[in-house]
Amino acid sequence: MLVQQILKSKADDGVVTLAASASVSEAAQMLAERKIGTIVISNDGKTAEGILSERDIVREIAQKGVACMTDQLSEVMTTGVVTCGRADQVDDVLQKMTDGRFRHVPVVEDGTLVGLISIGDVVKAKLAELAMEKDALQGMIMGH
Repeated sequence: MLVQQILKSKADDGVVTLAASASVSEAAQMLAERKIGTIVISNDGKTAEGILSERDIVREIAQKGVACMTDQLSEVMTTGVVTCGRADQVDDVLQKMTDGRFRHVPVVEDGTLVGLISIGDVVKAKLAELAMEKDALQGMIMGH
């Protein structure tokens, strides 16, 4: 299965971004409003310069207290973002997520953000794939 298949199945393939100059408070507000777990940090809305998750915010609060809420995202975001492409195998992306212990991967084509997949998206797609395989095998066994 390819990453493109997951992107096609998502209701919204847009990527939520904020500029690196935005505050942790602004990011937390956006995460809460949109009911999402990650924001891609991008000054132009097209290039993944960093990524910020709920975990990053919790880590900062634990280290600095609520004073971190006024910090710029450039100070707390994860840089060196692991990305994938539309033509990548989902199993390979899942392995990167598992090895890196992260739950979201921006999808990039020719340096431009085209989507974001989460561990939940991958699990949903894998379950659908397994259900189709099960149905096909049952059909073969029963002679259909």
